[in-house]
Amino acid sequence: MSHLEELTLNISIENRATFVDGTHLHNEILIHMPQLHTFIFHISTDVDTADADHRLSYDDIQQTFNKVGYQQVAGIIKYGIDNGICHVFSLLFSFDRLERTGNTFPTIVFNYVTRLMAHDIVAFKHEFFIRVARSFPLLKNFEVVNFTSQFWDGEKMVFDDTQSYSVVEYPHLTSLDIRSVDSDYVDQFLNMTKTYLPCLTTLKVDYNQLARETENFTREATRLNCAKVK
Repeated sequence: MSHLEELTLNISIENRATFVDGTHLHNEILIHMPQLHTFIFHISTDVDTADADHRLSYDDIQQTFNKVGYQQVAGIIKYGIDNGICHVFSLLFSFDRLERTGNTFPTIVFNYVTRLMAHDIVAFKHEFFIRVARSFPLLKNFEVVNFTSQFWDGEKMVFDDTQSYSVVEYPHLTSLDIRSVDSDYVDQFLNMTKTYLPCLTTLKVDYNQLARETENFTREATRLNCAKVK
């Protein structure tokens, strides 16, 4: 594509041996497009990475972009038990969805993202959901996958008793998927002393967890966030 001047690329890649980085983009794509002057991209790579001794950091990935002279780039790297996911994207982030991000993401505002999927094996603390609310101000669809409890033994009681944390507000969120979570996250979202969801209309949740966290649908603190759910 030697005459291409503008390119928008949003792809998710699986079963690669290595993450897509700046060197790969330069050698396999950009070098073949000498007329390219606008390149907007988000590339997600999922690799098997059982060897913890050879895990790259995002700084490692960032250096490959610096070497090819591409500066306006940010990214996220998240490791699971036997895999790693790396997101690299141009700034500003121009797409409406971001999937399979974890506890760590850059301190920027994702002004166009309306759909987010967060998945990690490390617990999502209350502070994480505060950061999500600030960084994704137009979020409408949120899916959370995390089977790790938010609290160590006794920590939940201390957290609930202090009431010193900020209530997280998602003013545009209409759809919440928390089917694949520890029950702590059901309380995190439905308890109005922790989260405020004024526009929620669609809730996907395990029935047994829902019944337990709402005290068999009698708990006053969970009524407000479910008021518009049908």
